[in-house]
Amino acid sequence: MKSKKKLKLNSNPVAVIVIPTYNEADNIGRMIEYLNTKTFVDIKNKTENLTKNWNMKILVVDGNSPDGTGKVVEKEAKKYDNTFLYTETSKDGIGAAYLKGFKYAMETLKADFVFEFDGDFQHPPETIPLMLKAMEDGFDYVIGSRKIPGGSNPKGWGFKRVFFSEVGGFTARFMMFFPFKNFFKVTDPTTGLKVTRVKGFIDKMDMNYSRLLTRSFGYKLQLLFETLQMGAKFKEVPLQFHVRNAGESKIEASTAKDIFRVAFLLRWRDDFTQKFLKFGTVGGVGFVINTLGAKIFKSLLITPESNISLLNGLCNAMAAEISIISNFTFNNIWTFSKEKITDKNKLVSKFLTFNLSSVVSGILIPSAVIAALTAMFGDHLFIYQIIAIFGLTIPLNWFIYNTVIWKNKKK
Repeated sequence: MKSKKKLKLNSNPVAVIVIPTYNEADNIGRMIEYLNTKTFVDIKNKTENLTKNWNMKILVVDGNSPDGTGKVVEKEAKKYDNTFLYTETSKDGIGAAYLKGFKYAMETLKADFVFEFDGDFQHPPETIPLMLKAMEDGFDYVIGSRKIPGGSNPKGWGFKRVFFSEVGGFTARFMMFFPFKNFFKVTDPTTGLKVTRVKGFIDKMDMNYSRLLTRSFGYKLQLLFETLQMGAKFKEVPLQFHVRNAGESKIEASTAKDIFRVAFLLRWRDDFTQKFLKFGTVGGVGFVINTLGAKIFKSLLITPESNISLLNGLCNAMAAEISIISNFTFNNIWTFSKEKITDKNKLVSKFLTFNLSSVVSGILIPSAVIAALTAMFGDHLFIYQIIAIFGLTIPLNWFIYNTVIWKNKKK
């Protein structure tokens, strides 16, 4: 999806730092103090070449912590009028806490941007002004990355933790995005430090947390995947991730397994993936029709005097036309059901266009290649069909189907 046009910021944009907590009484007071007395003061003084008068707010979403975290926040809220407490009536996981916070930030605090932020100082507050500068520059979605120059994992992490972070993060990237551009743009998909524009993104997101694929840390992947699917203009900034020094870790033993499961489900359920799988299935049926048809035609037409090179090309061409009719029919009914052609006149027109394009991509080019390969290397029709169909016909057809035949004109 193409990035949306750059949206103009008003002179006093509201940015809400959403911090989910559970048993963070030892951390949250210090974090609120630090943000209000250091980070927000720097922002007000236009650090990082900021140009807007940012209205910074803190929203703590507490899971009704038994250690008194909520009371600490309430005490700080009396001191700082930009600090708010949202107490969950049920503990539904960290992803749900963020969605509850986003909704409150939009509806009650009138947020223009929302941060996902930890209250345990693992996310350095000094990164916040840098991320705000990126939003001023027109980005819609900015994340802190440990994988780019200037970013790092904690020095206190052992080999096992670093290994899972590096290998797990790369595997999640690969499963969700390869081979598309986001695979190369997103270096740290499991990061928890993010800021997102509300207009056009957070306000379009379903805030019903029951839809989340997990109650654990895999929510990060889901929100990342969905926001990028919306066409967010994306940037990474360096994140020097710190070791937590107090409070209760939100990481669970099953986190790695959960992340891989969510990454797989996101890719599996993606419209593009489902469409491509259907396309492949229809193409597989067409391939069977093509190969069996060519074999049957060859058995019917071959004579002792036959020119095998020309005969193989001719038999493939006739069988390919039958497979083209099959492909068009099933792709229209199934693969591209959302763009299904129902008008009779358009159906005829599109079929003729489909057939003409397929004559080139499905008959002339592969048949010429098959004939040439037969002349050079002998009679190995099935092998040549695999090379021609999978190497040429399928990629060309996928391109033509999406850009010409079943082009989606919806905005």
